[in-house]
Amino acid sequence: MGPDLKTVRTGMLAGIRQVAQGALHIVFPPRCIACNGAVSTDFGLCGPCWRDTPFITGLACDGCGAPLPGDDTGPVLCDDCLAQDRPWARGRAALAYRDNGRKLVLALKHGDRLDLVRPMGAWLHRAAAPLLEPGMLVAPIPLHRLRLLKRRYNQSALLSRELARLAGFDHCADLFERPRATPSQDGKTRDERFENLRGAVQVTPRRRASVAGRHVLIVDDVMTSGATLSAATQAALAAGAAKVSVLALARVAKDA
Repeated sequence: MGPDLKTVRTGMLAGIRQVAQGALHIVFPPRCIACNGAVSTDFGLCGPCWRDTPFITGLACDGCGAPLPGDDTGPVLCDDCLAQDRPWARGRAALAYRDNGRKLVLALKHGDRLDLVRPMGAWLHRAAAPLLEPGMLVAPIPLHRLRLLKRRYNQSALLSRELARLAGFDHCADLFERPRATPSQDGKTRDERFENLRGAVQVTPRRRASVAGRHVLIVDDVMTSGATLSAATQAALAAGAAKVSVLALARVAKDA
């Protein structure tokens, strides 16, 4: 008995897509997302740019994802996480915020490089592997409405949506809100950063039922002191979350 009509159609569509993709690559060859040099696949990095991108692939802090020296296999905390209690359970980051890592983060955040969301989502998915548990709810750090109006998009929401898609988890882009605008964190000390964010993030009232009893994975683009992620974590726990983990695209770290 031959293949059914649905199987034939699926095969034909796959073949058409493959031919179309090949033709598109002839007209528009794949380019490195960092330097625009030639690469073999879409949304990839060339060899030199890959080497200059500080992926966190070895030992990392179990609290914030900062890269650490050594090859221990058990949970290890960095000096910052040993010195302060983090309200979340575990954390990870995909990149160190330096060199090509910083360049790519800023290109997404301020350069309208929305094409970076797809590869960055894959990097986040890989970095988040130790955190992922069935039934997680993925949510981004929010922007105040005035900042969102100025920037036109929330880069953390784009990243969290792509991560949720890859992991097969529920995503709630507006789980959190920022009811008041806060001054920039630039130039502030650690204590000033935490004070600046005190009470600045809350669970959106209509989303409170979505949090209760869930393991929430909060996604941000950059983690420095952890003040923003702490504010969101405390809000989620106050709304009844069973547990919170955090994930950043890039981690600012002394040992990076």
